[in-house]
Amino acid sequence: MGPNLFANYYEAASMILFGIGFTTMLLHPNLIKKIIGLNIMETSVYLFLAAKAYIVDKLAPIVVNGDLSMETYINPIPGSLVLTGIVVSVSVTAISLSLVQRLYKKYKTLNIDEIMFKAGQEGE
Repeated sequence: MGPNLFANYYEAASMILFGIGFTTMLLHPNLIKKIIGLNIMETSVYLFLAAKAYIVDKLAPIVVNGDLSMETYINPIPGSLVLTGIVVSVSVTAISLSLVQRLYKKYKTLNIDEIMFKAGQEGE
Protein backbone atom coordinates (compact mmCIF):
# COMPACT_ATOMS: atom_id res chain seq x y z
CA MET A 1 0.00 0.00 0.00
CA GLY A 2 1.60 3.15 -1.20
CA PRO A 3 0.96 6.78 -0.37
CA ASN A 4 -1.55 7.06 -3.23
CA LEU A 5 -4.01 4.78 -1.44
CA PHE A 6 -4.11 7.06 1.59
CA ALA A 7 -4.35 10.15 -0.58
CA ASN A 8 -7.31 8.65 -2.46
CA TYR A 9 -9.12 6.86 0.34
CA TYR A 10 -12.57 7.96 -0.85
CA GLU A 11 -11.94 6.41 -4.24
CA ALA A 12 -10.56 3.23 -2.63
CA ALA A 13 -13.59 3.01 -0.33
CA SER A 14 -15.93 3.41 -3.30
CA MET A 15 -14.17 0.61 -5.18
CA ILE A 16 -14.43 -1.68 -2.14
CA LEU A 17 -18.13 -0.85 -1.77
CA PHE A 18 -18.69 -1.51 -5.47
CA GLY A 19 -17.04 -4.93 -5.10
CA ILE A 20 -19.21 -5.75 -2.08
CA GLY A 21 -22.37 -4.77 -3.94
CA PHE A 22 -21.34 -6.66 -7.07
CA THR A 23 -20.55 -9.88 -5.20
CA THR A 24 -23.82 -9.55 -3.28
CA MET A 25 -25.75 -9.29 -6.54
CA LEU A 26 -23.79 -12.12 -8.11
CA LEU A 27 -23.75 -14.70 -5.32
CA HIS A 28 -27.00 -14.36 -3.38
CA PRO A 29 -30.13 -16.06 -4.72
CA ASN A 30 -32.44 -13.92 -2.55
CA LEU A 31 -34.00 -11.11 -4.58
CA ILE A 32 -34.06 -8.63 -1.68
CA LYS A 33 -30.32 -9.14 -1.14
CA LYS A 34 -29.76 -8.57 -4.86
CA ILE A 35 -31.60 -5.24 -4.62
CA ILE A 36 -29.51 -4.29 -1.57
CA GLY A 37 -26.36 -5.16 -3.54
CA LEU A 38 -27.53 -2.95 -6.40
CA ASN A 39 -28.11 -0.07 -3.97
CA ILE A 40 -24.61 -0.52 -2.52
CA MET A 41 -23.15 -0.40 -6.03
CA GLU A 42 -25.11 2.75 -6.87
CA THR A 43 -24.02 4.43 -3.64
CA SER A 44 -20.39 3.61 -4.35
CA VAL A 45 -20.65 5.30 -7.75
CA TYR A 46 -22.10 8.42 -6.10
CA LEU A 47 -19.28 8.44 -3.55
CA PHE A 48 -16.74 8.13 -6.37
CA LEU A 49 -18.27 11.01 -8.32
CA ALA A 50 -18.44 13.22 -5.25
CA ALA A 51 -14.83 12.41 -4.35
CA LYS A 52 -13.60 13.24 -7.84
CA ALA A 53 -15.57 16.49 -7.93
CA TYR A 54 -14.21 17.85 -4.65
CA ILE A 55 -11.19 20.15 -4.95
CA VAL A 56 -9.37 21.45 -1.89
CA ASP A 57 -9.52 25.24 -1.34
CA LYS A 58 -12.32 25.81 -3.85
CA LEU A 59 -15.77 27.13 -3.03
CA ALA A 60 -19.21 25.80 -3.77
CA PRO A 61 -20.58 27.18 -7.07
CA ILE A 62 -22.35 30.11 -5.42
CA VAL A 63 -21.09 33.55 -6.45
CA VAL A 64 -19.41 35.28 -3.52
CA ASN A 65 -18.45 38.98 -3.56
CA GLY A 66 -18.97 39.22 -7.32
CA ASP A 67 -16.06 36.86 -8.12
CA LEU A 68 -16.94 35.15 -11.42
CA SER A 69 -13.62 33.44 -12.15
CA MET A 70 -13.80 29.72 -12.92
CA GLU A 71 -10.77 28.97 -10.75
CA THR A 72 -12.57 30.00 -7.55
CA TYR A 73 -15.38 27.43 -7.66
CA ILE A 74 -15.75 23.68 -8.09
CA ASN A 75 -17.59 22.21 -11.05
CA PRO A 76 -21.34 21.83 -10.22
CA ILE A 77 -22.00 19.14 -12.85
CA PRO A 78 -20.85 16.08 -10.83
CA GLY A 79 -23.08 17.14 -7.94
CA SER A 80 -26.07 17.47 -10.22
CA LEU A 81 -25.29 14.06 -11.75
CA VAL A 82 -25.20 12.52 -8.28
CA LEU A 83 -28.51 14.14 -7.41
CA THR A 84 -30.10 12.88 -10.62
CA GLY A 85 -28.65 9.42 -10.04
CA ILE A 86 -30.12 9.27 -6.55
CA VAL A 87 -33.58 10.08 -7.91
CA VAL A 88 -33.25 7.40 -10.58
CA SER A 89 -31.95 4.80 -8.11
CA VAL A 90 -34.84 5.42 -5.72
CA SER A 91 -37.25 4.87 -8.61
CA VAL A 92 -35.47 1.68 -9.71
CA THR A 93 -35.49 0.38 -6.14
CA ALA A 94 -39.21 1.10 -5.75
CA ILE A 95 -40.08 -0.68 -8.98
CA SER A 96 -37.78 -3.60 -8.14
CA LEU A 97 -39.33 -4.04 -4.71
CA SER A 98 -42.84 -3.94 -6.15
CA LEU A 99 -41.89 -6.62 -8.69
CA VAL A 100 -40.34 -8.75 -5.94
CA GLN A 101 -43.54 -8.39 -3.93
CA ARG A 102 -45.59 -9.63 -6.91
CA LEU A 103 -43.20 -12.55 -7.43
CA TYR A 104 -43.48 -13.49 -3.77
CA LYS A 105 -47.29 -13.41 -3.90
CA LYS A 106 -47.25 -15.74 -6.90
CA TYR A 107 -44.41 -18.16 -6.05
CA LYS A 108 -44.22 -17.87 -2.22
CA THR A 109 -40.42 -17.55 -2.30
CA LEU A 110 -37.74 -14.91 -2.84
CA ASN A 111 -35.15 -17.38 -4.13
CA ILE A 112 -34.52 -16.67 -7.82
CA ASP A 113 -33.59 -20.30 -8.55
CA GLU A 114 -36.89 -21.60 -7.14
CA ILE A 115 -38.85 -18.93 -9.00
CA MET A 116 -37.19 -19.88 -12.29
CA PHE A 117 -37.87 -23.57 -11.64
CA LYS A 118 -41.55 -22.98 -10.79
CA ALA A 119 -41.97 -20.66 -13.77
CA GLY A 120 -40.44 -23.33 -16.02
CA GLN A 121 -42.87 -25.93 -14.69
CA GLU A 122 -45.82 -23.63 -15.39
CA GLY A 123 -44.67 -23.19 -18.99
CA GLU A 124 -44.66 -26.92 -19.73
